[in-house]
Amino acid sequence: MIPRDEVSATTPLAELTTMRVGGPAARLLVARSADELVERANELWDAEEPWLLLGGGSNTVVSDEGFPGTVLLVDFDGVERIETGEEAPGTVRLRVQAGHDWDALVAECVERGWAGIEALSGIPGFAGAAPVQNIGAYGTELSDVLHSIRFLDRFEGGVRTITADELELSYRDSAIKRGLEGVVLSIDLVLGEGSRRGRHGDGEGPVLSAPIAYAQLANALGVELGARVPLADVRREVLRLRASKGMVLDPADHDTWSSGSFFTNPIVSERFARTLPEHAPRFPVDQVDPAPAVTSLEEIAAGLPLRVPPPAPEPKVKLSAAWLIEHSGIGRGFRLPGSGAAISSKHTLAITNRGGATAAQVAELGRFVVQRVRQEFGVVLVPEPNLYGLEI
Repeated sequence: MIPRDEVSATTPLAELTTMRVGGPAARLLVARSADELVERANELWDAEEPWLLLGGGSNTVVSDEGFPGTVLLVDFDGVERIETGEEAPGTVRLRVQAGHDWDALVAECVERGWAGIEALSGIPGFAGAAPVQNIGAYGTELSDVLHSIRFLDRFEGGVRTITADELELSYRDSAIKRGLEGVVLSIDLVLGEGSRRGRHGDGEGPVLSAPIAYAQLANALGVELGARVPLADVRREVLRLRASKGMVLDPADHDTWSSGSFFTNPIVSERFARTLPEHAPRFPVDQVDPAPAVTSLEEIAAGLPLRVPPPAPEPKVKLSAAWLIEHSGIGRGFRLPGSGAAISSKHTLAITNRGGATAAQVAELGRFVVQRVRQEFGVVLVPEPNLYGLEI
């Protein structure tokens, strides 16, 4: 990928995205501060022309024809510790600018002993994109630590603060993804300052992580689920695990020329999941209980009917998209004849550019995967990256 200070009007989007495909934009602009981002975004909205906000380019795939409007690049960073007087003891609140590299943030937090996002090591992209799809890995999601965001709202006008609750974060989803139109300027995180454990319980040892919440990571660390281990150990193992799956960017490794996981893990009803093979992985999904139906005495006295509680939602489970792909007959390294796009040789959930792939070839392989899984299991996989000018 090309450094931002070398970007020109003719730079193809292949040079600005981790999948390394895509033609040029009709126009390229760069925002080098939050104020400039606000100004540029408002100008583009007023012009009513199509435009695309581009951060690290790790979750974006653009067609070979390019983008028929303006691409606005985010090119500013920064992290500051802020104090409002509302912070709970043993916590630290950070304000992270939208253009700050996410993994650089994790590395800094681990070094400073701030716990909570160490399991999110190695995720490419910028901090401003993190709340859009509620990034997550190894049992941790951004929603676990997000306090709020500073958001330029297109329709309400001006910059406002939106709390994590208002964002309605869920698995790879948020209110922004569902139509809240605007631009993330910064995000506020609340992290633990980290408890310490010395050899003799004297509190002089390394800073410990948040409880380990993912079995594969716990096994790699040699601990039980729920254990706390040194922050640096978690980061090291997460980076090792991600690298083994081609999920840590490396210009020399074509398995990392991708947009990470190309499909989200499907969420289906528990009843449907029972139609799948018994050994198909499935994980319970937390659900919100319906609000109680309360009828006041005054309403009863007035002869109004009793409110009836809504039926409980049908239990949901999350499936493994990687398992579905593998068991539909598509293995690691699979590619269609003559294509430069292929399933990663390390992990079936990633579509990769083996060098010289076109966006059309990436989309063609994506469609083939969706078709095979649907035919085999009746499950329709949904792409995780944002696609522009392409259909899967």
